[in-house]
Amino acid sequence: MSKRKFAVIGHPIGHTMSPFIHTRLFELAKTDGEYMTLDVAPEELPFRIKELNQLAGYNITIPNKQNIIPFLDKLDQKAELYGSVNTVKNGEIREGFTTDPDGFLKALQFGGIDFAGDVLILGCGGVARTFVYEAALAGCHITLAVRPEDVPVQQELAKELSQKIDGAKIQTCLLSEISGEHHLLVNATPIGMYPKVDAMVVDKNVISHCANVFDAVYNPLETKLIQCAKANGSTAVGGMSMLVWQAAVSHEIWDGTVYHTDDINQLVEDSAKELQKNF
Repeated sequence: MSKRKFAVIGHPIGHTMSPFIHTRLFELAKTDGEYMTLDVAPEELPFRIKELNQLAGYNITIPNKQNIIPFLDKLDQKAELYGSVNTVKNGEIREGFTTDPDGFLKALQFGGIDFAGDVLILGCGGVARTFVYEAALAGCHITLAVRPEDVPVQQELAKELSQKIDGAKIQTCLLSEISGEHHLLVNATPIGMYPKVDAMVVDKNVISHCANVFDAVYNPLETKLIQCAKANGSTAVGGMSMLVWQAAVSHEIWDGTVYHTDDINQLVEDSAKELQKNF
């Protein structure tokens, strides 16, 4: 009996941790699954759907998270809300999901961070949308801080959030205008990512007024932001945890697999080593 086939699709797709992480997740669950990488440009997508439908399931990364939607039969509630899909389960119907929110929430949960109170979110790109929406759904008081050039996008996101989520509590400011105490700081910018590992999106004074820190950057495993937060005695969680947890949620969707926290924590460490070795 041949193994069930899974894949990640995107363009370009050369530097992806998905095969390493998902292969390990299949091994941990003792389930059969062969995981591959498929380079699929947006203009090729309509002609590759037949190929994708033959897979048991697949993940989607940039730039196809929205483009895949017209080819699916159904979206789950979060995928519908975000207008974005990163996981597809094939069967009698082709259903799309987004596991990024669950990956984020699990990274916080198992990192010992309570998702409540005043949340400071830095940046307003694609991943920031996930954090802003999840903070609103959790009833948090959100401060969305950006660079001056990103103010138009920031304002549009704040307006959209208020329209889509009743009672959403959001205020906006520039990164240079951040003040006050915050229960959680969330970095949704790429600042601090390899090779510019000495950069931080905000200064130490801002970090010292944040009880908890989550950094979406996962290379390096501990950014300067995370190191600074820990030095201040804050609880801090890096982006590799979210990356691995959102992959694990894909396996929950495909096979109903539930993973032990210790196994995921070990995979986070192993994935960081693999990243440094290969990328």
